[in-house]
Amino acid sequence: MSPTRREALAQLSALLAIPLVGWPRRADDPLAGTIAQFQAGRLHGDFSAVEATREALRRCRAWNGTLRAVDQLTDTALAEARASDARAKRGALLGALDGVPLFAKSIYDMKGLPTTASSAEWARLFPLPATRDALEVQRLRAAGAVLLGKTAADDFAYRGNGTSSLTGQVRNPHDPAGLRTPGGSSAGSAVVVACGMAFAALGTDDGGSNRIPAQFTGVVGMKPSFGLVPRTGVIPTWPYLDTHGPLARTVADAALMLDAIAGPDASDGIADRTRYTRGALGALRDDALQGARLGLVEMHVPRTQMSAECLAVFDRAIADCTRAGAIVDTFATPVHRANVRDLFAADAIAHGRVAPNHNAPAPTANALLRYFRRHGADAERKVHTGLAAFRAFYDVLPVGWEAMKALIAQPYEADAASQSFARSRESVVAQLAAAFRAQQLDAMVYPTMPFGAPAATDPWPDVRTALGYGNWLGLPEVSVPAGYGANGMPAGNLSFVGLPGSDARLLALAHAYEQHSHRFVAPPTPA
Repeated sequence: MSPTRREALAQLSALLAIPLVGWPRRADDPLAGTIAQFQAGRLHGDFSAVEATREALRRCRAWNGTLRAVDQLTDTALAEARASDARAKRGALLGALDGVPLFAKSIYDMKGLPTTASSAEWARLFPLPATRDALEVQRLRAAGAVLLGKTAADDFAYRGNGTSSLTGQVRNPHDPAGLRTPGGSSAGSAVVVACGMAFAALGTDDGGSNRIPAQFTGVVGMKPSFGLVPRTGVIPTWPYLDTHGPLARTVADAALMLDAIAGPDASDGIADRTRYTRGALGALRDDALQGARLGLVEMHVPRTQMSAECLAVFDRAIADCTRAGAIVDTFATPVHRANVRDLFAADAIAHGRVAPNHNAPAPTANALLRYFRRHGADAERKVHTGLAAFRAFYDVLPVGWEAMKALIAQPYEADAASQSFARSRESVVAQLAAAFRAQQLDAMVYPTMPFGAPAATDPWPDVRTALGYGNWLGLPEVSVPAGYGANGMPAGNLSFVGLPGSDARLLALAHAYEQHSHRFVAPPTPA
């Protein structure tokens, strides 16, 4: 017998470990709403995890010929959904993500699937399925999530266009002509989320790879604090910049996914060692902007280069924050996108260190060796086998094997140029934190990017963004849809950016903005 609405709401509140005001709206389509609405529907007997998973897989197969967003689908998703429904019948769900269809990016290991990195050459060189899950995938499975498979990206997560040599150009679902980029590198993750093929997806971000596709496809994208999410079992990029996080249609869903994957693990040598308490990111309130102090960084708003439409969308987003009770003041930050590199260099000189280098070759080389070591013997041989394909993108690596062999043996934690970068980061973030305290700020706000999606074959506008600024400093950032243009394309996202460790506060602020603005619009159903 189905529980009453009151009983189901009590169960749901306990399950999500967050207060729920009222009954979540019933979604006839189990994939159309939020994770909370999905779980409410399950508890009330409206649909099951199996039904939602079947529909998600149907959409993936029906739409991927147009979207090219899916790298691979698993053959275990329905079994995982059945196991979740069995737990639901026993009243023993593992948590908010139990039975929820999710994806991971193509550079993640997922047991039973090859790790293609969205590269045709890498897929040819390493065709065997992974025997272990990446740590984040393990954590999602432990939370009961249904893993549908992996999403397409730029080769090796290197560029921001969504162009894969393996699966082709990922399409922006808001563009019926199929010409505009969805952004990247986490292109497929953003697209499957926008189109309701899954509730959320894992992505990575070294210089905007979650936030760019979030803006271009009109979804929520998050770059957490550097080190909050360990990166074990994922093909490496730049270890001192790389940050993993969620893409979702709502801030609440992004928070639930991040909560499941966050927390220390010794396998990542430079991840945050701070103890993490599950549920710490779930304190979302609709009134969180009331009395919040937001610093508007005009340096990061290139008004003279923005289109009238993009600028209007951004200014309306700031007005939405004010109407929701926020105090928005101009923030003349001493650390901004135009001077951050100089500040890093000056700090190193002042302390007698070598020049800081965020993409020194040794850490990436060593991280690649560690990645292959998780898969048993012959790790060094595998690095050798894949070097030419990998180096075609990560071209700071040496061409010759002997030079590469010397690099891979150096622990990335001990690289002098990278250590210098990390120490400069601490010093420069301290300057930013002092300015935050002086102005009593909760967060900075500025456009995620100052322009909408160009055609996939066109060069991007020559307009500087603050994307790399956040990676250099390791700052958490939540990018939330802010509106659409007359052509129906997303015209901008608003970024909430804070000091390292302020992820929970940023999610709360972004959620409140989202609830007051309601700017997400689902794209048309793919042909």
